[in-house]
Amino acid sequence: MPALDPRAILDGRPTRRPSVGVIVAIAVSSACLLAALVVTSAEGPTFLEGLILAVLPLPLLLAGVLALDRLEPEPPDALVLAFLWGAGVSVLVAMGINTAGLTLLWTPLLGQEEGFVATAVLTAPVVEETLKALVLVGMLWFRRHELNGPTDGIIYGSMVGLGFATIENIHYYTVAGPEGLAATFVARGLLSPLIHPLCTSLTGLGIATAALAPRGWARVWPVLLGLLGAMTYHALWNGAASLGVEAVVAVYLLGLGVVVGLLVVVRHDRARIVALIGQHLPQYGPLGVVALPDVVMLTSLKRRRRARAQVRAAGGPGPARAMRDYQQAATELAMLHRRLDRGLVDRAAFERQRGPLLALMLAARDVVTPLWRPEAPPR
Repeated sequence: MPALDPRAILDGRPTRRPSVGVIVAIAVSSACLLAALVVTSAEGPTFLEGLILAVLPLPLLLAGVLALDRLEPEPPDALVLAFLWGAGVSVLVAMGINTAGLTLLWTPLLGQEEGFVATAVLTAPVVEETLKALVLVGMLWFRRHELNGPTDGIIYGSMVGLGFATIENIHYYTVAGPEGLAATFVARGLLSPLIHPLCTSLTGLGIATAALAPRGWARVWPVLLGLLGAMTYHALWNGAASLGVEAVVAVYLLGLGVVVGLLVVVRHDRARIVALIGQHLPQYGPLGVVALPDVVMLTSLKRRRRARAQVRAAGGPGPARAMRDYQQAATELAMLHRRLDRGLVDRAAFERQRGPLLALMLAARDVVTPLWRPEAPPR
């Protein structure tokens, strides 16, 4: 497919290069991340150990989040920006505001001990969740086409939260010192690594709901509700420690319930996308873009995976990439139809986006058809 740029087509852009705005945002976030690490390194003697312990579970956590994104993978530059924003801008600004609130407001009013509790329960949840939400609001404003359903919002919210949690954990491991490092790692790295991703996923869910809503208040209230949910759970978690073991267990179980609820939402969203493929793609049969065996394969993650493996075994990595491009383009085409049905794109924009997707599917199908033997459809 020499004349086509699959990555650019699937990302809905003229070229695969990130936009100037994304590049600038990544650069600013990276600079803030570096500054946050420099500040944290001066906070205690176990910075290096804290850095290692914070990064240690990160590949597993990232893999878990990205595993939810297999049906319609998000653009890598958007995922990187979400993570770096959480780790850089959100952390650095939150450090300044939380410290100022503690020093200038809560300590003079309540004393040092109670001031720490007030900062953790009242200031930090509002400040941190708002800062993390800013990049998601930016996506809603500038890259709404990337938010095709609740799964996308959960993915991006989780990436922002993971970035924030990683740098925050470095801070806590550093100030814990050699005596408290192990206990702090167990508490934060093993027992509660998903608190920030969970909270910001609620904001992301609201953002994704707004992206599929008509203009006006229908786009505002889901964002506000999602952000309120994130702040509320964050405040409950921070405040539970001062209320005793029973409160910690109750809030922990509530968080597990929220996680299960989010997974149910993802599963339902996946079924919705599969239904869209079955609904909209058969009409392209006369164009040679899709046949019944293709639809059967496209509506099952297992069949998609087996099709890629079969093509890779028969033709190598190039044809396997073509099969992957075909599968993703088909998914994007089905969701494009949904956006048209909901009035989120007009007919002219629909045609502009549909043409390259169909061209990519045709070119990819020419590559994979001689190598792929469709499975028998389920009875």
